[in-house]
Amino acid sequence: MLFKIKHIVISCIAMVLVVVACTKDDPKTPVTLDETPYVFEYGDFPAPDLPTDNPLTVQGVELGRMLFYDPMLSKDGSQSCASCHQQLDGFSDRRRFSIGVEMLPGERQAMSVFNLAWHENEFFWDGRASTLREQSLEPIEDPLEMNETLENVIAKLSDKEMYRNQFMRVFGSEEITAEKMGLAMEQFMLSIVSFSSKYDKYLAGEVELTESEERGRVLFEMEYNPFFPEFSGADCVHCHGGINFANDQYMNNGLDTDANITDIGRERVTNDPNDRAKFKVPSLRNIAVTAPYMHDGRFSTLEEVIDHYNEGIQMSATADFTVLNTMETGLLLTEQDKEDLINFLQTLTDETFLNEEAYKTPF
Repeated sequence: MLFKIKHIVISCIAMVLVVVACTKDDPKTPVTLDETPYVFEYGDFPAPDLPTDNPLTVQGVELGRMLFYDPMLSKDGSQSCASCHQQLDGFSDRRRFSIGVEMLPGERQAMSVFNLAWHENEFFWDGRASTLREQSLEPIEDPLEMNETLENVIAKLSDKEMYRNQFMRVFGSEEITAEKMGLAMEQFMLSIVSFSSKYDKYLAGEVELTESEERGRVLFEMEYNPFFPEFSGADCVHCHGGINFANDQYMNNGLDTDANITDIGRERVTNDPNDRAKFKVPSLRNIAVTAPYMHDGRFSTLEEVIDHYNEGIQMSATADFTVLNTMETGLLLTEQDKEDLINFLQTLTDETFLNEEAYKTPF
């Protein structure tokens, strides 16, 4: 019996030594380029025109997500892109102006980050970035936001094996550059999509709208008609039509008179006076969770937004004709109309998107 026990012990020790020896002798599994395509799902939306020079891959989207959520991109390690673009708020900011690492407020309200694959013009409120890869890098060096240099960010990332490995998987090289960072963050932001709202399910015949929501939908789509008030609508589709509820234009929606304009908007980029106070028209998807509203966050509620269009349009030289056309009478909306319109806008909230695990922090 004793012989058997000794034999078992010796055998176990031998097996452990073999495992240790093999582990010691086997080289570390090398990290290599992984070009596995990312499966991009977008429901019944039309196929987007994705950048051909930056195809979405599983590892590329993951690297972009890592960078989006990493506070190392900021000067003091306290803020990430996600600090001002919260998923549950439609990847926007509940604050009127985001507060940067130096505790200074930004100049404009943080725009939502979703369905960017269907944007057909530039990015930011004034369109100063022609691509998402450019847009993704600007907040890093903005003194009102992350207030860091790209050189310092690259140094910090390069010091982490996790990032060196991930850049290898995406680009086939451990070298980290600003260009590669922008490409990765572009991939992640392009992957963020919202297409499963109650309205989308209504279009698919899966659910019905309530009576109030349906009245709101009709008002939303119906044109303003001062000659036949009973057939006059909220006239929203001129600016917020299409599958993404946006027209990819820059417009002045009558917020201020010429004398009261303090932010010249698109004109800052084009130097064209005809672009004064014009801003990118945002999507209305998930609008119920992305307050405050307008480029400067001046309106806290959807009620205030509707009141502006119904009775608060201001005359200015570049204000769009569509809104100026309603100044004399307003949109003629009743209190019931306003309630119905808001109820319809709430059907654009996409709970699946707001809780999608693939968009949450990877850390």
